[in-house]
Amino acid sequence: MKTDLTDTTASKINKALVEGRRAIGTPAVGMVLTLVIVTDEENAYDALKAANEASREHPSRTLVVIKRVSRSPRDRTKSRLDAEVRLGAEAGTGETVVLRLYGEVADHAQSVVLPLLLPDAPVVVWWPVNAPLDPANDPLGALGQRRVTDTYAAEAPIRELSARADAYTPGDTDLSWTRITPWRSMLAAALDQVTCEVAAVEVEGEEFNPSCELLAMWLADRLGVPVQRTMSSGPGLTGVRLDTSCGPIVLDRADGSLATLSIQGQPDRAVALKRRETSELIAEELRRLDPDDTYASALRYGVDRLIATATEDSEEASAPDADAGAVKTAKKAPAQEAAAK
Repeated sequence: MKTDLTDTTASKINKALVEGRRAIGTPAVGMVLTLVIVTDEENAYDALKAANEASREHPSRTLVVIKRVSRSPRDRTKSRLDAEVRLGAEAGTGETVVLRLYGEVADHAQSVVLPLLLPDAPVVVWWPVNAPLDPANDPLGALGQRRVTDTYAAEAPIRELSARADAYTPGDTDLSWTRITPWRSMLAAALDQVTCEVAAVEVEGEEFNPSCELLAMWLADRLGVPVQRTMSSGPGLTGVRLDTSCGPIVLDRADGSLATLSIQGQPDRAVALKRRETSELIAEELRRLDPDDTYASALRYGVDRLIATATEDSEEASAPDADAGAVKTAKKAPAQEAAAK
């Protein structure tokens, strides 16, 4: 069921939600959170599709905030709020409200969103693209217990990741961190199978890929050993090598779907390590609403190296003949003198 509201208000939207639930025969509200998606018109469809798929696991009220910029200077002073209220099959297992803000009201989106939040339910704010440098101090970000960004979608991912580290507030997270969850789980499981000391680590992946940088920082932070970052043509992360006192442990994924785990003295094993869709990533983030201390620790560990790398990222992005897939000289992260694993 879909209801279009033109030049409307938050109270009329709430009324349309109640009437819509009665019309489809589900007057009870069984949603567990409010997901606020802040995006543009171009990326709204993909973001909403991912949120609807994630709602099968987390029934939620999804509020899509689209700030429309009028081309005519005359229209920029006219404030207007248009809305689409979607219920039933068109909204997954929850409710969806698409908000299009015009004129001055676009600068006060939080005043439109606030009356539409579910009472006594957590709020998650997600920026699929164009996230603010300081999400916690953004007017919409201040409404959420969790704030989800995606540095991979930025023009300069490493520089964006450096900004995330500088402005980190408990509750912040990034989908580039979520993408490496299977890698972290597999590497931790591999180390549990041996009783060896790790001497050095090598992380191989695409140049300027924030997930590769985060995995390298996490390993350096947790193991307290030098981590070498080498480049490959991708896709994404392609391999991790742990040099241990019992021989190397290698997790290699060349095709983006199937990986091979090699441990000295054991037969090689094929493990599923596919690149996941955005719907799987956002569903994982909605499973926990407490601060991610592990992400914060890894992010802060590598902030100095990120600032240095961000300068190279900016210079590379401005070069017209830059070859992002070329193999470059390996860079090393500083060793951590804290306790080993």
